[in-house]
Amino acid sequence: MSKIKIGITHGDINGVSYEIIIKALSEPRLLNNFTPVIYGSPKVFAYYKKALNSNIQTNSINSGDEIKTKNINIINCNSEDIRVEIGKSTEAAGLASYQALEKATEDLKNNIIDVLVTAPINKNNIQAAGFNFPGHTEYLAKEFGADEHLMILMNEQIKIGVVTGHIPIKDVASTITKELILKKLNVLNETLKSDFVINKPKIAVLSLNTHCGDHGVIGDEETEVIIPAIEEAKENGILTFGPYPADGFFGAFEFKKFDAVLAMYHDQGLAPFKVIAFEDGVNFTAGLPIVRTSPSHGTAYEIAGENLANEHSFRSALYLAMDIYKNRNEQYNLEKNAVNIDEFKDLSEINKTDE
Repeated sequence: MSKIKIGITHGDINGVSYEIIIKALSEPRLLNNFTPVIYGSPKVFAYYKKALNSNIQTNSINSGDEIKTKNINIINCNSEDIRVEIGKSTEAAGLASYQALEKATEDLKNNIIDVLVTAPINKNNIQAAGFNFPGHTEYLAKEFGADEHLMILMNEQIKIGVVTGHIPIKDVASTITKELILKKLNVLNETLKSDFVINKPKIAVLSLNTHCGDHGVIGDEETEVIIPAIEEAKENGILTFGPYPADGFFGAFEFKKFDAVLAMYHDQGLAPFKVIAFEDGVNFTAGLPIVRTSPSHGTAYEIAGENLANEHSFRSALYLAMDIYKNRNEQYNLEKNAVNIDEFKDLSEINKTDE
């Protein structure tokens, strides 16, 4: 297999994105594994490179046709008049992040790059640029026609998916349905098998209410919605267990007994996850026909420009994108070879008949 081309969007230019990109790509051995293609601004890259006193070298290009596989490439997606205002949310930064994402998405569709790793955006300022989505996940799902998708936060210890993502907490209970839980379980089960090569994954499902609703005293979503979804998932061959109350589940490290966890809402899953995997956690969007990962943190304006950002999560996102891409290719080749074998058997039967 030729070296994987990883597209990297620069996210919000006033946050820690360029710092974590430069720090991660400064590790020489990374270039032995893949070809980085940064979608952003050579001017902004040079600004942060100087601030970090880095000697990292890049190949500035205008399109994917100019990518050099042995170099760190950077495609200019922004105006030369772009202005960095460290630690501030600005409309210019929102526009710059959207322009980079838009160009990278186009190149991903045209197979110029193989996978996408997105640096953090500011979900507020990017809206001014015409980005009408709660985040990367929803945007990419629309662009690649994925009706069913799932946000998974993970590291080597744990994988957590969420039934409801970026919605107000007051809307969570009314949004959760048996059908929605089943859809998320199907996506989670399939990605565990195809993207992570787990033959018979075991999935834990969390409750919505405290103490699993205490038999309806605190809430009836468990008995009316969640348990019926779990039972139907089992009937469909998905090894699903629960529901488990989140506090005891994480407090007793029960997650270690399962291949993945399905939480009911964003903070229920992400709050404990970030305690477990704050430095090396990765966000992976399951259910897409393409591979997209990102670090599990945000723009971190409060430490931008201070050389304090930890690049471990971003580096983990790079490696995970590579691993999933390779797993999908291997799975595709296995299925292709299986079809060829079946065709060969059919021909053999025909030849026996002819004899």
